[in-house]
Amino acid sequence: MRKEYVEYIKDLPINIFLANIMEYPIHWQDSIQVLFVLRGTIDVGVENEIYTLEEREIEIINSNEVYSIKSKDPDNLVLILNIDPNFFEKYYDDAKEVFFYTDSSDKKGQEDEKYYELRRYISILVYEAISKIDDYEDKIEEYLLDMMYHLLNNFHYLFYEGEESLKEDEEQLERYHRIVKYLSNNYMNKVSLQDIADKEFLTSQYLSYKIKDIFGQGFNEYLNQIRVEESTKLLLDTDKNISEISEEVGFSHVRYYNKHFKNHYNCTPMAYRKKNKVNGEQLEKMTKINYLNIKEALPFLNHYIEDYERYNYDNKIIKIDIDLKKDTGETFTRPDVIDLGDIYLLLEEENRRILEEIQREIGFKYCIVNRLFSEDMDIYRDKNHKFINWTRVETILDFLRQQELIPIIRTENVEKYVIDDFIEHFSNLYEEDVEEWLNIKLKDLKPYFPKKDIHGVHDNLAMVPYILYNYIQLNNRIVLNMVDEISKEIILYNDTFFGDKGIFTSNHLKKPSYYGYMLLSSLGDTIIDRGEGYVVTKSEYGYQIMLFNPVELDEELIYGENPLEKIKERKISLNILNMESDFQVTKYVLDKRYGSVYDKWVGLNRPERLDNDNWELLKEYVHPNISFYYGKKSTVYNTVANVKPYGAVLFVLNSVLN
Repeated sequence: MRKEYVEYIKDLPINIFLANIMEYPIHWQDSIQVLFVLRGTIDVGVENEIYTLEEREIEIINSNEVYSIKSKDPDNLVLILNIDPNFFEKYYDDAKEVFFYTDSSDKKGQEDEKYYELRRYISILVYEAISKIDDYEDKIEEYLLDMMYHLLNNFHYLFYEGEESLKEDEEQLERYHRIVKYLSNNYMNKVSLQDIADKEFLTSQYLSYKIKDIFGQGFNEYLNQIRVEESTKLLLDTDKNISEISEEVGFSHVRYYNKHFKNHYNCTPMAYRKKNKVNGEQLEKMTKINYLNIKEALPFLNHYIEDYERYNYDNKIIKIDIDLKKDTGETFTRPDVIDLGDIYLLLEEENRRILEEIQREIGFKYCIVNRLFSEDMDIYRDKNHKFINWTRVETILDFLRQQELIPIIRTENVEKYVIDDFIEHFSNLYEEDVEEWLNIKLKDLKPYFPKKDIHGVHDNLAMVPYILYNYIQLNNRIVLNMVDEISKEIILYNDTFFGDKGIFTSNHLKKPSYYGYMLLSSLGDTIIDRGEGYVVTKSEYGYQIMLFNPVELDEELIYGENPLEKIKERKISLNILNMESDFQVTKYVLDKRYGSVYDKWVGLNRPERLDNDNWELLKEYVHPNISFYYGKKSTVYNTVANVKPYGAVLFVLNSVLN
């Protein structure tokens, strides 16, 4: 049998090989095959044409297309991708009927950007298949689908055999695709130009002219070419005589079949069969292919994927051993101070709601209270300021106490009689030492305030490793605001992101910095291990392992004017030693895909104003990815994590009593 049935990688619509090919006799497959020459040269015979492929060149063999490969170069190296056409059919109804062509006739024919993009897609697919890092199956399907649309938009057969202008005329493209599809499925029957013209509501004269113009040959020539090419499969794979084959492919007389076959292949059907038909044993002897380890392809593909976020030049795995019995004697102080900004904001119900959420998920201990004694708080009731109204202040302080927050009240430029009245009034109202709220020395809590109040980095994912590195490695206690505040000095380009230092946007969406604090608040009080890009803590419930990327993000870099440099994903293998019991493991993943509302907004094409539907989507569905599983007690418990650029991963291991 010359027809080959391809087996794909388990549960995936693709298979990939690296081979040295000296001879691959005439055959055809039920897959779409992409040949990418990494080194040397090969000659590919497709139907009656022979194309010489050199290094970096690509040939696409369509499903059931007859082809062969030969080479005189013993050092050739060819990457072979077999793609299941049924995968494409799921997304594009006519995928099985589309043919893809590359330009292999001109030495500079494959220098266009579209070829570079195709090489990059191939390289990513190979890398994902080799590396098998987290979610690689999803990534293969994702990039395979992207490659399919790239092929449809740039390598459609009608763009090569016909007019490039068809790209811009979808209606005409569909029409001539329909015609080719009809001929490919009905070539064995009696087919006339008039029949097709009637189906397309065209005159036969106009259709004849357009077919000649687009396909480079007349209607009958094109139809007979299909018949002749299909007949080769019957010549090589059956014992039917020439007359039977002629009739089966649609020729009215064997004489016409012989004539058109000779015009196409420069020999008769009988001579073609005599030259090429062999039995299975002979075919196997003729086939000279040496399959190699696919990993050997990677050095040839580095150039195309060096900026791919999941790529690492040596696919390095960072191995970390964590001994749960280790004790550094260090304590970890979780985030404990938040700046509430203008306290007047807490008179609004929505701002009180988000502070409740902050305390529920993060749980700060102190809050900086600004402008508590301002006129906005309506404390003065007469012109001489003899009577002070504390109603609004009391409402806010009651709320802060409910949230178990200790206020650090700023009193700069506040008159002494106001301070005295405040102390007297609230000392009688509350059991706490109210005067202490006015005298807490903020510097004793070692706060660390951002270098700039307004900066674009405050909105994006880079704030996560910046906050984590400062807390975990430098013991800098970064203090941010509760919510972005819009002032008349701020130049707005949209209604959501303008780079203020809140952990919520002004329209109450959680920024990545919010989730950075949330992960930090999940760590325990005792540090049992700490290293580059990770910390391990212990609490009364179990253990917590925080991984982040990059190891260090310099403040000059984070607040600089230049774009942040691209960093690579880190693949980390954790070996957890001395487990005392089984654990319930909760894994939090924070990256561009999970938890960055800014990146999702960019994905919506940066709308100036968010409508209610998009706002609801961003509010409800942008959060870290959380998964749960059971960790059985073992001598060495291993788990693997991929920390995305500017992302973080947290494992929380809660003890389970046996």
